[in-house]
Amino acid sequence: MKKIKLIIILIPFLCLSQQEKIKSLDINLTHYEYPFPVTFFEVSNQRQLLKMAYMDIKPENYNNKNIVLFHGKNFNGAYWETTIKALTKEGFRVIVPDQIGFGKSSKPDNFQYTFQQFAENTKKLLDHLGIQKTTILGHSMGGMLATRFTLMYPETAEKLVLENPIGLEDWKLVVPYQSLGSWYESELKQNYEAIKKYQMTNYYDGKWNANFQKWAELSAGWTTAPNYTIVAWNSALMYDMIFTQPVLYEFKNIKSPTLLIIGTRDKTALGKQLVPEEVRKTMGNYAKLGKKTKKAIPNSKLVEIPNTGHLPHIESFDEFIKPLIVFLNQ
Repeated sequence: MKKIKLIIILIPFLCLSQQEKIKSLDINLTHYEYPFPVTFFEVSNQRQLLKMAYMDIKPENYNNKNIVLFHGKNFNGAYWETTIKALTKEGFRVIVPDQIGFGKSSKPDNFQYTFQQFAENTKKLLDHLGIQKTTILGHSMGGMLATRFTLMYPETAEKLVLENPIGLEDWKLVVPYQSLGSWYESELKQNYEAIKKYQMTNYYDGKWNANFQKWAELSAGWTTAPNYTIVAWNSALMYDMIFTQPVLYEFKNIKSPTLLIIGTRDKTALGKQLVPEEVRKTMGNYAKLGKKTKKAIPNSKLVEIPNTGHLPHIESFDEFIKPLIVFLNQ
C-alpha cells in the first residue's frame, strides 16, 4: 500500500496582518463614499484657495430648524450618518462640514490651524447657504470648535450641544511641551494596530465591534497612501492647535442654551503617554469633567450616559439621540 504524502501550501495572503489588508485611501478620500451627496465650498485662507467639503441634507418635512455637526479630530463627516438620518426624520436640516485638513476637504501643506479659522470658514459656508440661525453640535475636537463658534457668533448659534468634547481640561499645564516635529514623527508611526489600540484604551475601555472597526479602518487607510506625510503633518499642526488654544476658560461667556452629552466611561486625554502614572490617572475622567463643565457653562444641562465611552452617537445611539431631539424641540 503506497503512502500518500500530504503537502500543505500556505497561501501568503492568509497570513497578512490587519494593516496589510487595509484599503489604501488618497488624502482627499476621493473614492470613499459618504452617506449623502458631498458639495465643495471654496474658502480663501492664508493666501490659499481651499475646498471645504460638506453635506447639506434638507428633509421634505423641514421644520425650519437647522443643526450643524462638527466632527472630531480622528474622524470626518461620514460618521454622523445615523445621526443625520434620525434628525432629518424629525424635520431638521443638517449641515455636516469636513473642516479644512479633514475628510474630503483640502489638505494644505503650509497652514496655521486655529479654531477661529475653522469657525470663520463655517460661518461663511452658512452665509452661503442662507442659514442665519442654527444649533451647533460638536463631538470631541469638534466640541472645542463648537464652543469657539458659539463665542464668536452668538447671534447664529441658537443652541450648543457638546458630545464628549475634548479640552475640558488644560493639558498644557501637566503635559511636557511637544514640538511640531515630535507630533509629526509620532503620526508617521500610525497604522491600524496603533489606531485600534489607542481607541480601545481611551474610547471603548477594551471593547471592540464592527462599528468601531469601520472608523479605525478609515483612519488607517490614509497611513498606507504614498503621500500620507501630508496628512501626518496636518495632524501634527492640529495637535499643536488643540494644546495651545484651550476654550474651557471661556465657558462662562457662553450665552446659548447648552446640552452636554457625556459618555462617562470615556478616558480620552491627549498626552497621557508623556506624563507619570500618578498624573495620567487624573486625566480624561469624563465622569467628573462633565459635572465640572456643567457648572462652568451658564444655562446648561448635563445628560450622562453610563457604560459609554468617547463616541455615544456610535456606541449608545438611542441614549444619545433621544435627549438631543428633546433639547432641539424645546
